[in-house]
Amino acid sequence: MSAEHEVIDLDERDHRLADSEGAVPGRRVSGRTMTVRLVAAFVIGAVLGGVGVSELRVSRDERARNASVALVALPHDSVSGGSGTEALGVIQLDGQLAVVNAGPAPITVGAAVGQRPGIQVRDTGQSRLLRPGGTGWIEVEVRVECSSSIAFESEPLSIRFSVETADGQVREVSHPIAVKGSAWEREAEMPCAYLSHSGRRGG
Repeated sequence: MSAEHEVIDLDERDHRLADSEGAVPGRRVSGRTMTVRLVAAFVIGAVLGGVGVSELRVSRDERARNASVALVALPHDSVSGGSGTEALGVIQLDGQLAVVNAGPAPITVGAAVGQRPGIQVRDTGQSRLLRPGGTGWIEVEVRVECSSSIAFESEPLSIRFSVETADGQVREVSHPIAVKGSAWEREAEMPCAYLSHSGRRGG
């Protein structure tokens, strides 16, 4: 074997050891930097995720609020008319429904219809925009059969409303109104009494 291969260069070995030892601190710094970056990325992701969830919740709550409907209705004291058809024993009153928007968003109240034996209520085709907490008056025609004994019974009359919500959706909402003892009943008494008297006299 040649003697050249048995000679070990100590300077070359020292340089290799120095390079190897010098690389360790560099790797440690890189590892620490990577850890910091991972933690920062996690924190930023958590913050952005929280913001996204919060915005989604706010958007969902707003949609639910805009779609919700809560209203209260009752016969208004303003009544006129009292015209009747003697042959049919029916009178027609021009009345109003007071409608209160008890919901959290604006609504537009359109059609209002209610019916049972002896009485029929129908709107005149006008709509009302109601702000939250606001009250509007819906013009209605009230037809009463004077011969009916249950037109103004104690049971409430259910009125079906067509309502457009703030998100543009149209929904039907029903609300009972008390007609017993209302201005509608009081206004119908005299014309019905007249028709009844005329009918008996004619017979």
